[in-house]
Amino acid sequence: MKIGVSNLKLIALGVVISGVLVACDGGGATNNSPSSTNTEGGNNPTPTAGARKAPTAEGFKAGDTIKIGVVTSVSGENKPWGTDQLDGCKLAVDEINAAGGINGKKVEIVEGDTASKPDQAKLAAEKVLGSEVVGIVGEVSSGNTIQIAKSAFDKGVPVVAVGATKTTLTDEGSHVFRVCYTDAFQGPAMAKFAFDKKNLKKVAILTDNALPYSQGLSDSFRDEFKKLGGEVVSDEKYESGSKQGTDYQGVLTNIAKANPDGLFLSGYFTEVGPIAKQARAAGIKAVFLGGDGWDSDTILTGGGDAIIGGYFANHYNNLDPSEEVQSFLKKWRAKHNGQDPSTTMGALGYDAMALTIDALKRAKSLDSKSLIAALEDTTGFKGVSGEITLKGNNGNPPKKLIVVEVTKKNGNNWQKYAISYTPDQIK
Repeated sequence: MKIGVSNLKLIALGVVISGVLVACDGGGATNNSPSSTNTEGGNNPTPTAGARKAPTAEGFKAGDTIKIGVVTSVSGENKPWGTDQLDGCKLAVDEINAAGGINGKKVEIVEGDTASKPDQAKLAAEKVLGSEVVGIVGEVSSGNTIQIAKSAFDKGVPVVAVGATKTTLTDEGSHVFRVCYTDAFQGPAMAKFAFDKKNLKKVAILTDNALPYSQGLSDSFRDEFKKLGGEVVSDEKYESGSKQGTDYQGVLTNIAKANPDGLFLSGYFTEVGPIAKQARAAGIKAVFLGGDGWDSDTILTGGGDAIIGGYFANHYNNLDPSEEVQSFLKKWRAKHNGQDPSTTMGALGYDAMALTIDALKRAKSLDSKSLIAALEDTTGFKGVSGEITLKGNNGNPPKKLIVVEVTKKNGNNWQKYAISYTPDQIK
């Protein structure tokens, strides 16, 4: 996601920002080392060694090429994310192949399209597993990634999730890792921002009950907001993709009656835009808040002026002056006619594939089992979205989060940095 250039002035004040482009963006940043390998507190539970179930299958070995699956939403509602993820993965693979590959073997991407649906995600995962990939990168959606993880577990193949933030995702097995933060951090961070920084004391929550991501994010926001002393005056649900369509008047009428000063919308940009517009039409004057699922500029198409001034969590920013980000953007622009990634998933996709490649370089042999062990042993990997440490964290790297404000579009920029949080600040 993009943030106004004026916010780069924050750098002079010593504000350091990191994270991931639109779905996982923020002000100027440098890489951030996690405050500790095992973050403490209820929002970031300290992992227990050996707590996750391990696959018993052996996985696959590399042949003439090293096949890595990239499973993502190349079609469907989440296409903006999926396209960026795939392009980010391709960029990382092009780099390693241009450098001679790994142990003389070139890396080959095997693509699978989830069509933005969990049932298709399962089929896509089975397709790439049929090609005997040593690992899988994907997905952005938590619901889709869960299905990928289940299929990969049966084969003993590791999965590196890109933007899937559902906290319990990595409980699917010790073969699952991610390069983004979790909802156990994202929800509480947004609750703290709402309560402390925006002085909101009465909020309503609107959850997409069809999305595991939305359910988990609403739960963690709700718990933290109450703990801080706030009141949840209305708790409503809808289901994306249902017969309800895009008419949210019923739930919004209930919310309007409760007169909240904040409205937490934990769904994706596809629904949040229209909801914001209908909420304003229903007389709701509350501040809109949400998670990284807002990260696509198409939210402006659906929400118009209504979504302007809303706040959401993100991971990375194109305007980050750090060497890692600017080097990444230089390579991206060279392949995309000078354009920057339109969502955070470009950077996260790149990080997920680059991490997988780095782990393969460190692995004892070029096979799935060795790749799982090397991924688990990762410490201090310098990604575009920040430093990634997986060792001892049950697949969940402690990451910094930024809160951004939705603004009118100015060129490619439509987000403005508000504040950042590290895991140690949310306990």
